[in-house]
Amino acid sequence: MAIALPLLDRFGRRHTKLRVSVTDRCNLRCRYCMPAEGIPVAPRDELLTFEEIERVVRIAASVGVTQVRLTGGEPLVRKGLEVLVAKLARLPGVEDLALSTNAVLLDEHAESLRAAGLKRVNISLDALDPTVFKELTRRDDYQRVVAGIAAARRVGFDPIKVNVVSLRGVTESEVVPFGCFARDTGLEVRFIEYMPLDASSAWERGRVLFAADIRRALEESIQPLVPVTEPTGSPATEYTFADGVGRIGFIPTVSQPFCASCDRFRLTADGKLRSCLFSLDEVDLREPLRSGASDEVIEERVEELIRQAIRDKGPGHEINTDHFVQPLRTMSSIGG
Repeated sequence: MAIALPLLDRFGRRHTKLRVSVTDRCNLRCRYCMPAEGIPVAPRDELLTFEEIERVVRIAASVGVTQVRLTGGEPLVRKGLEVLVAKLARLPGVEDLALSTNAVLLDEHAESLRAAGLKRVNISLDALDPTVFKELTRRDDYQRVVAGIAAARRVGFDPIKVNVVSLRGVTESEVVPFGCFARDTGLEVRFIEYMPLDASSAWERGRVLFAADIRRALEESIQPLVPVTEPTGSPATEYTFADGVGRIGFIPTVSQPFCASCDRFRLTADGKLRSCLFSLDEVDLREPLRSGASDEVIEERVEELIRQAIRDKGPGHEINTDHFVQPLRTMSSIGG
C-alpha cells in the first residue's frame, strides 16, 4: 500500500494538528472577542454537516494529521456534538481528540462526551473572581463554568487545561489566584496573550499583558517557576513551581511568536481551510464536498486542497510589524 506523503510546507514544518470549528455561535460575549449584540453568524445550511466534517478529518488523518481539536464559537452550543465526537474517535490515525470550551454547558455534556470518545478538554476561564468574570463575558455564568470543570474532573478527562486570555488592566489581579488554583487543583493554567482577532478591531499591543510580566508576578508572590524539559507537543512554554506543585503554561503569541514550529491548521465551521490564525487567505472545501462528484473525485480534490493550503502557508504572522493586517474573520468564526 502506498504511504501518503506528510503535510510539509515550504519551510519544512510538518502539520499533524487540525483544529475544527463546529459553529461560529457563542453563548458568551467576551469583551476582547465580540460586541454585546454579537456578530453576524453563518446561516445553518452553510455550516458543514457532521458527515462532511468527518470526511475532511478522515482525509486529513490519511496524510498525517494525528491530533484533532473541536472548537467554536462555543462548540457545545451545536446540538448533538457527541455524535460527531463518536464519528471522529473511530477514525484510523486520529490519536488525540480534544475539545476547547468555555464550559458553560459542560456539566450536562461531560459524561456523554467522554463516553463518545473525547479524550481531553481545554477550558476557557479568564477570571476566578465572579464579578470580573461577569464584567468580561457579559454573562452571569461563572458558577456554571465551575460546575463544568467539576464535571470534567468527575468523568475523568485528563489533562484538563484552563486557558486565560491575558489583558493588561484586567488580568493582573487574577494572576496569583490562578497560580494558587493550579497548585490547589492540579489543573494546568495557561496564560494566552490577547491577540488581534476581535470583532471590534480594538486590539492594541499596549492592552496585552505579556507572559514575562505574569511569570514575574507568580514568582514574586508564590515561588520560582522551573521549565518543563520533556516535550509536551503544546505551543505553550510550560513550567512547574519549584516544589513540583502546580503547572503553568504561557502562550506568548505576541511577545515571543512560535511560528517557526507551528504544526497546525484550521477548518472553519463553514468549510474554509486556514493555514494560520492570522491568514488573509482561505481554501474552500465546502464546494468540492457538495459538488455531487464521486467519492473518489471528492476525496482526491479535498486532499489536493489541503496540501495546497499547507504548501502556501507563510513563514509566520506579522503582528509585531508595520505590515500586519488583521484578518476579517474574528476568533469566534475561526476557532481558537
